[in-house]
Amino acid sequence: MSLHLKPQDVLVLLKLVAIGDRSWTYSSLARELGMSASEVHAAITRAQSARLYADVLGTVMHPNLLEFLVHGVRYAFPAQLGPPAWGIPTAHAAPPLNRMIVADEPLPPVWEVPDGTTQGIFVTPLYRSVPAAARRDPLLYELLACVDALRIGRVRERTAATEALRVRVLGVEAAV
Repeated sequence: MSLHLKPQDVLVLLKLVAIGDRSWTYSSLARELGMSASEVHAAITRAQSARLYADVLGTVMHPNLLEFLVHGVRYAFPAQLGPPAWGIPTAHAAPPLNRMIVADEPLPPVWEVPDGTTQGIFVTPLYRSVPAAARRDPLLYELLACVDALRIGRVRERTAATEALRVRVLGVEAAV
């Protein structure tokens, strides 16, 4: 098995951040994320290899994850922008960033879904099951939207996303 990170590994780690101290199983994560239990297990194994998850402690290595998200995710897993589509808002058009940033473009970034209610510019999700997983978990949605802001945003969106992730991943309030 390849131990190189894959986009779904970030999804699994963000779900673990969203879960916090609550207990979980591979099958429960798989169900909530729309992947198989073996995919979740492989994601955890790769995250361990990348020092983003500590198996001994059974926890995400939060500072390492934040560093990877802020400095690496846009290069490791770049987003592609596509034509207008109906979908779910992401990046700076979604919570929590939409409360901090007034967008200046006519169409917001969206993950395309058949029953989408917002017309915007298509953004490839980090992983195919991201839209459905985000709909099931509001905190995961916020984390994924922040990651998309890091992947596609300009400096102000990336700065706001970094601060929002610092609060949500590390539990550290943003400096005023």
